[in-house]
Amino acid sequence: MGGGHRGEGAPKAGQRLRADFPPVLGAGARGHTMEERANLMNMMKLSIKILIQSALSLGRTLDSDFPPLQQFFVVLEHCLKHGLKVKKTFIGQNKSFFGPLELVEKLCPEASDIATSVKNLPELKTAVGRGRAWLYLALMQKKLADYLKVLLDHKHLLSEFYEPDALMMEEEGAVIVGLLVGLNVIDANLCLKGEDLDSQVGVIDFSLYLKETQDSDDKQDGGITAVLDQKHYVEELNRHLSCTVADLQNKIDCLEKTNSKLQEELAAATDRIGSLQEEQQQLKQQNELIRERSEKSVEVTKEDTKVELDTYKQSRQGLDEMYSDVWKQLKEEKKIRLELEKELELQIGMKTEMEIAMKLLEKDTHEKQDTLVALRQQLEEVKAINLQMFHKSQNAECSLQQKTEAISSFEGKTNEMMSSMKQMEERLQQAEKARQAAEERCTKMKQELAGKLDTCRQQMSQLDSKCSTLEKELKSEKEQRQTLQKELHQEKDATTLLKTELQQMEGLKKELRKLQDEKQQLEKVCEEQEQALQEMGLHLSQSKLKMEDIKEVNKALKGHTWLKDDEATHCKQCEKEFSISRRKHHCRNCGDIFCNTCSSNELALPSYPKPVRVCDTCHTLLLQRCSSNSS
Repeated sequence: MGGGHRGEGAPKAGQRLRADFPPVLGAGARGHTMEERANLMNMMKLSIKILIQSALSLGRTLDSDFPPLQQFFVVLEHCLKHGLKVKKTFIGQNKSFFGPLELVEKLCPEASDIATSVKNLPELKTAVGRGRAWLYLALMQKKLADYLKVLLDHKHLLSEFYEPDALMMEEEGAVIVGLLVGLNVIDANLCLKGEDLDSQVGVIDFSLYLKETQDSDDKQDGGITAVLDQKHYVEELNRHLSCTVADLQNKIDCLEKTNSKLQEELAAATDRIGSLQEEQQQLKQQNELIRERSEKSVEVTKEDTKVELDTYKQSRQGLDEMYSDVWKQLKEEKKIRLELEKELELQIGMKTEMEIAMKLLEKDTHEKQDTLVALRQQLEEVKAINLQMFHKSQNAECSLQQKTEAISSFEGKTNEMMSSMKQMEERLQQAEKARQAAEERCTKMKQELAGKLDTCRQQMSQLDSKCSTLEKELKSEKEQRQTLQKELHQEKDATTLLKTELQQMEGLKKELRKLQDEKQQLEKVCEEQEQALQEMGLHLSQSKLKMEDIKEVNKALKGHTWLKDDEATHCKQCEKEFSISRRKHHCRNCGDIFCNTCSSNELALPSYPKPVRVCDTCHTLLLQRCSSNSS
């Protein structure tokens, strides 16, 4: 290592260097950051080489006790610490490489699992321990190079944590990320529980590197590093491409299997759609039958309601006639009372017989008042029935409006009857007042009417006969009232039957709505299945196009060779000589060396997860190929 500075800076076998300072192999240039970056990059190359060789010779998964793996993490930690800015906090100065690693979670969502698992470890208390655990998990996932490449692509975010001349801000960082791709060959199983990552002191053991450096001391460092860099890079590229091709072939097989399964599912879906269409036709026929039955039932109910309305009108007419007859009888009774009062004024004779006659008259009046109360109750019942029929007629169809008009007319008649009954009560009160006046007159006329007792007795016998006739008429009226009550019960039963039929009609309507909803859901399912089949066909076509692109890239890579830095002195395109200002850049597609102006383009290649540097000729060829594939 270090060419002409080996005698001064190289340590002896078994000598260890503390992790507080970067490994400086040139004693004359310790204070210069360029030499520090070069030394760190060389140490990183050696550690990766030793780790890959020892892992392949060991032939098993590595654990945390493997010495080359430990040395690799120590060197990587030094590389990440190089050029870190010191952040001042309330506790003191903080200088940790876990801050830049936390940015990966924001830039790459796939790294969120690592961040959450590191935060959930309770034994980690410092930022250094969390950073070491993060590196362990990224290596186990074989995505350490990808995550660090994401950080290097966003150097404007890294400038918050690193100085401008730090290793991660210069080209050496990109070289180290390219070297880390070779670690994807290694399988590691690192246990984080139980290890004290916070208090570990990173120490570099130079005894592991002395065996590798003794054979290459006489050669120049630049040639060895370039050869090793390009060799490992090309090997890892080939491995990565072979892995991607195998993965894509597996994916194609899986897609073919899924395509066959989807075709079977499509056939089953078409069969199911046919069966559903048949069921739909059957349901339509059933709906038509149900509709016809419901229409017939509605027509029958309409006819029944019309008949019931006619009967109700006839019954109302009979009631009106009965009320008119009762009113006539009351008028006749009024006339009879007037005649009796006149006869009493003329023919009051004996006190005892007249008192008996007055008692009989009082009994008659009480009985008539009872009959009036019963008639009022009947009227109230008729009112309640009319209200119920009114509410029921509102819920029925438009054809039942005639009922409402009839009920309103009957309510008017009942109101008129109530007014007439009130007038009758007023007249009865007047009659009672007249009776009291007659009693007063009777006391005065007792002496004058002593001789007319015989005539009064005859008249009283006539009155008894009239009372008997009135009692017979009252009995007939009671019988008519009972018949009316029976008719009212029959009307109530008819209304309950109409209610049940309406409820059945509502249930049939709900069933029709449910069947229509099920039909719409089945149509939606059919449409979704058709869309899914179309999307699967598009995915299959896209995967086939990607396979063709990868095969073409493999053919192109097999034909191209990676040109060494020493072999190129002029740009291949513009043929200008390289210098300190005009630096060399490799095209990641053809492997030739160009200047910055001729290789300023970036494109996404199958062997790289993100866009990389490509020369102008490769850029135009790749764009033409992409346009032809898309067309």
